[in-house]
Amino acid sequence: MKKTISLLTAGALSISLLAGCGGKNANGQDGKVEIEFFHYKREGMETFDKLIEKFEKENPNIDVEQTSPPEATTVLRTRVSKSDIPDVMGIGGDITYKDLSETGVFTDVSKDKNLENIQQAYIQMLKDVSNEEKVYGIPYAANAVGVIYNKSIFKELNLEIPETWDDFMAVAKKVHDSGQIPFYHTYKDSWTILSAFNALAANTQGEDFYTQLNKGKILAGERYKEAAEKIVDLANYGHNNQQGVGYNDGNTAFANGEAAMYLQGIWAIPEIKKANPNIDLGVFPFPATNNPDETKLVSGVDLMLATSASSKHPEEAQKFIEFLLKEENAKQYIGEQNAFSALEGITQDDPTVAELKESFEKGALADFPDHYIPNGVAPDKTLQTLVMEKDVDAFLDKVQKDWEKVQNRQ
Repeated sequence: MKKTISLLTAGALSISLLAGCGGKNANGQDGKVEIEFFHYKREGMETFDKLIEKFEKENPNIDVEQTSPPEATTVLRTRVSKSDIPDVMGIGGDITYKDLSETGVFTDVSKDKNLENIQQAYIQMLKDVSNEEKVYGIPYAANAVGVIYNKSIFKELNLEIPETWDDFMAVAKKVHDSGQIPFYHTYKDSWTILSAFNALAANTQGEDFYTQLNKGKILAGERYKEAAEKIVDLANYGHNNQQGVGYNDGNTAFANGEAAMYLQGIWAIPEIKKANPNIDLGVFPFPATNNPDETKLVSGVDLMLATSASSKHPEEAQKFIEFLLKEENAKQYIGEQNAFSALEGITQDDPTVAELKESFEKGALADFPDHYIPNGVAPDKTLQTLVMEKDVDAFLDKVQKDWEKVQNRQ
């Protein structure tokens, strides 16, 4: 392995990674090779079950064990610290990817021919978040954060899709004045607040934000203020007991028509449709500012596929990834998961997300801001306090202090 580093899990965990580890790699029964596919997309387990079954039929000498525990990224960091590394890993293109890539856990795929079929924007996102030119995973699927809306309610109230922040707030007011709930919030699960925050921050913090921040030339509070103020505005158009409702309950409530809009990523759509297959949904880009021509859709690498540099079965692991990258299999994944493909030429044809297509076609995209935030900052918890207390200055002060603590440890 390259070096010994500190990985942030629940606290600061100093670990030394040993070369030659192979996770759960083993020869299975009847001489079969068993590889482990570890990923964090629990909602995608049924889809992967189908794909794994298909792969094993085509490759009867290989068994694939799928692992997707709760708090998967924390579990993976812990396993890495114990040199128990899965053969194939599926994680997001975020700070965990950066941290683990620095340890030498992943195979360097910078010269892998499979990258030739991946949209360049998503490859660049991995380079940006890791701050290096080497690539250690194949971007597979992308997601997006928008405003999921109930088309029936919009039609009932004669509402048009807003393209500016002022129009967005006007729509919320009209829904509120009709006696209905504009936004269904799920603040009990703090991570859900990041959807709106990411959309707002990506469009208001400035493209040079993290570069300037890490150089100490600006303060986080200087660029997060507008996003924080607008988070409070959104909270004011919510419902009673916003802090007592979690993600799963929110999906069900929205599916039952309890609100006009839902500030979530497209990953929530399959869950909403499970609760109510007949709901008429749409998704429009989050109108974060009053400059619609400059609005960027937040879309990032939701799932990238990497192999362990120390796997005992690298050929079988690579074969499984190449199977998932086949057009028909990539289409199956995005079709069942309402995701967008990172592969060139594979489109998402679900009419529910049709209003996002223009942003993809124009390249009006921005990565998830929280992908670049160190684990020690924990913006979700700070945002949870913000929507409860609605004290913007206290929020900005806390974010700045947390950021400085992390920087001082580096």
